Amino acid sequence: MNAPRRDPGGGAAAAAGRPEGRFLRALRRLPVDATPVWLMRQAGRSLPEYRRLRERYSLTEIVAQPELCAEVTLQPVHRLGVDAAVMFADIMLPVRGMGVEVELVEEVGPVIARPIRSREAVEALGEPEGEEAAPQVIEAVRHVVEASPVPVIGFCGAPFTLASYLVEGRPSRDHALVKAFMYREPEAFDRLLGKLAAVMAGYLAAQVAAGVEAVQLFDSWVGALSVEDYEERIAPHTRAMLAALAPLGVPRIHFGTGTAGLLEAIAATGPDVVGLDWRVPLDVGWRRVGLDRGVQGNLDPAVLLGPSPLVRRRVEEVLRRAGGRPGHVFNLGHGVLPETPLENLQALVEVVHRGVEVHV
Repeated sequence: MNAPRRDPGGGAAAAAGRPEGRFLRALRRLPVDATPVWLMRQAGRSLPEYRRLRERYSLTEIVAQPELCAEVTLQPVHRLGVDAAVMFADIMLPVRGMGVEVELVEEVGPVIARPIRSREAVEALGEPEGEEAAPQVIEAVRHVVEASPVPVIGFCGAPFTLASYLVEGRPSRDHALVKAFMYREPEAFDRLLGKLAAVMAGYLAAQVAAGVEAVQLFDSWVGALSVEDYEERIAPHTRAMLAALAPLGVPRIHFGTGTAGLLEAIAATGPDVVGLDWRVPLDVGWRRVGLDRGVQGNLDPAVLLGPSPLVRRRVEEVLRRAGGRPGHVFNLGHGVLPETPLENLQALVEVVHRGVEVHV
């Protein structure tokens, strides 16, 4: 990795002439003027300006063109007033740089032409370095960083989640094929995760070099594993990724869903911030991962499909559970659902920034 070490006190924010702001301060567990908020999948079908753009361009065309990608990334920043921009990309884009043929299919997700189910297929995977994995994404990062009034979040898929797509061939409910590969071919599985961890660490380093000020590992499917399998088979690779990123000086967020049984094991891999989904109360989850690190979350995205008064009450409840403790970044427990009313997204951001009275 050739990315320079970032200054934790300023970094790209200072270089861009903007203050560090509440988002980066919260990630470092420093006092803030208001709880920061950003939303996974905040850029997308819930925004009318994105829907208008999609009348002209397909998803594949948008992610392939840095200027369009940057435009979509910044839409929710301008529309909703969120405290960070997250790159509009797909976690599978860098595996194309490894030689994998993947198609982003509407209403389905990533579909792999030739799933990886043998040692030979694992060994055939390339290991592009840094920007080589997905140069169009890195170019889009540069566009966004130059134009964004708020910090930019870079991200990648974590090893197990990427491996799940590569082995299953498409999104899976039970992850039976990838688990079978893990049990039957443990050395090949370990080699696969090792390659993915190395490539994704370099890919994130390239995003940092291009100006992102925080990074998130998406381990969306890791909740399908037992604690034993996670600790023995997955955690070493996640830990290696996070350790490789530590010298870059940017906050590192780990996110997964269905992880209520894995929180302590995830925290042990070394992230600065742990994303919590809605299946565990925020205050309970925070105690379990340790009050010496930050947390992100954790409103159920489906709540935003309900009436506005309900949205406001549930947002306030999450804030009360955070208790005003430094280190909380408000988010959903997973991504914004496409059917989410715009007014509920706007209400959420308004309530988070207004805050609630906390009785200690």
